Amino acid sequence: MNEGRELIEALAQIEKEKGISKEILLEAIESSLVAACKNEYGKSDNIHVIINRDNGKVFVYAEKTVVEEVEDPVTQISLANAKLKDPKYDLGDIVQVEVTPRNFGRIAAQKAKQVVVQKIREEERKSLYNRYYSMEKDIVTGIVQRYVGKNVSVNLGKVDALLTESEQVKGEVFRPTERIKLYVVDVKDTTKGPKITVSRTHPELVKRLFEAEVTEVKDGTVEIRSIAREAGSRTKIAVFSNDPNVDPVGACVGVNGSRVNAIVDELRGEKIDIINWSDDPEILIENALSPAKVISVTVNEDEKSASVVVPDYQLSLAIGKEGQNARLAARLTGYKIDIKSESQVQQSLYDDDILGEESFYDEHGNRYDDDDMDGYDDDDKEYFDDDDFQDE
Repeated sequence: MNEGRELIEALAQIEKEKGISKEILLEAIESSLVAACKNEYGKSDNIHVIINRDNGKVFVYAEKTVVEEVEDPVTQISLANAKLKDPKYDLGDIVQVEVTPRNFGRIAAQKAKQVVVQKIREEERKSLYNRYYSMEKDIVTGIVQRYVGKNVSVNLGKVDALLTESEQVKGEVFRPTERIKLYVVDVKDTTKGPKITVSRTHPELVKRLFEAEVTEVKDGTVEIRSIAREAGSRTKIAVFSNDPNVDPVGACVGVNGSRVNAIVDELRGEKIDIINWSDDPEILIENALSPAKVISVTVNEDEKSASVVVPDYQLSLAIGKEGQNARLAARLTGYKIDIKSESQVQQSLYDDDILGEESFYDEHGNRYDDDDMDGYDDDDKEYFDDDDFQDE
């Protein structure tokens, strides 16, 4: 059996086993052989190579211009020689001349092997990238391999991803062979294979976990309209039902809390507040401050701010530890929130110059009381959310 036929059969086998088109491989081999001809002729612009698709024989052709007197034999052919091929040729015509070198079959075989190996690697890399790119913005289960400094190497099947320190939940510690769920932030194609960015802190991780755990969320009956998360500590989600017969909060909580507890376990004890979404901002803000009870909410749509009044005994609960409840509510709703107790509001009615003991929180959750707020305008005495955390 000749080398050419062996090549065709080998490429057919690769197509069957690897799924790489035989035609793509043949075209790649032809291109590499054109480049190899540059060593033989000093140039390859007018050279093209054809491999017979049946028997694998290789032919090299040069396109030559018909001239009276040849100055460059690589690109020119004399009128006399051209007419030997076809009497119709005339000066200036282009003639295709076979110029296959001796022993070119051996060179072709070597090039073919190199090209095939390279193409297989490229296609496998591309296939791997496409596989993991399809998982972008979704959750995957990985197996912890080891710590690399403060980062964690996690195996995702065919490739390893690095869970960087910035994407880890503070306080989480992982053991080798432990299975963990991760959110795939993005997948980039590199010469070394796909580079996958994964996260345990991303708010979308919580959303995807609910989609996996709650049938009504997965099929679209219940929508998660907004998420605000402080990873490892607390998450608030606002849910809405497209079916009036389905309670969105109840669906997400599950019987005896079975559904939400499964997610809490995966997040290692992170608290999750589930509230009803409302297009009415006053109702939404009241719901978002849950579990605190609210007396009233006054919204300023122009400034995207809200003044909230709560019972005296609910003020601390509404604000939350280190301002967390107010901070998450602001992120969840997209409104700046100023919380006052009922007695503070009553006191201000008696004397406009006395603000009472109010508590305000900046965007970092730092607390300020009356004495700290001297010199600040009323607009400063509000909690401002960070728009970057608002879930669209």
